[in-house]
Amino acid sequence: MPRAVAADGSAILTVEGNSTRRKGLSSSGISKLVKPSAKLDLDNYLPYLVNRVGTIIAEQFGEEALAPYGLSIAMWRVMAVLASNGGQRQIDLAGLTSIDSSTLSRLVTRLVGLGVVSRTRSASSTREVVVKLTARGKAQVARLIPTARDYEAAAIAGVRTEEIAVLKNGLRRMYANMKSRRA
Repeated sequence: MPRAVAADGSAILTVEGNSTRRKGLSSSGISKLVKPSAKLDLDNYLPYLVNRVGTIIAEQFGEEALAPYGLSIAMWRVMAVLASNGGQRQIDLAGLTSIDSSTLSRLVTRLVGLGVVSRTRSASSTREVVVKLTARGKAQVARLIPTARDYEAAAIAGVRTEEIAVLKNGLRRMYANMKSRRA
């Protein structure tokens, strides 16, 4: 059973199955026990691992599946969000794609040029812009979804279904933690 141990040899964190129990320490208390070091153990550093996995999937998917359509990973994220959530105000789309507003504006302009999205003024406010997939964009997304699922399947090969569920829930929680940290 994995566990973290305090300097006096007592267990401070115990992992049993899918649950973790701390003995009287908050997560900030646990982080204070970690001694500062000029070196990270990258093989156990979550941001590094998440970035490596995301980068290799994005590189392969981008080169093999998106490049023939003239799309980048960021463009795909915009299209995938629109396919999942319908038309969005550009400001909401920025939040859903984790792309800053000025970069998103340029991406949307390029996607409009490719004929895969449309951009119109909102009916409720002339200052707001709504972005939607066009019929051509919907057709491209429909063609790309099976390939996207194949890449996910390749990435999770050999990982138990239960572990994938825990991982996805954990990543959602971590994202929420980091979003609330900004406030």
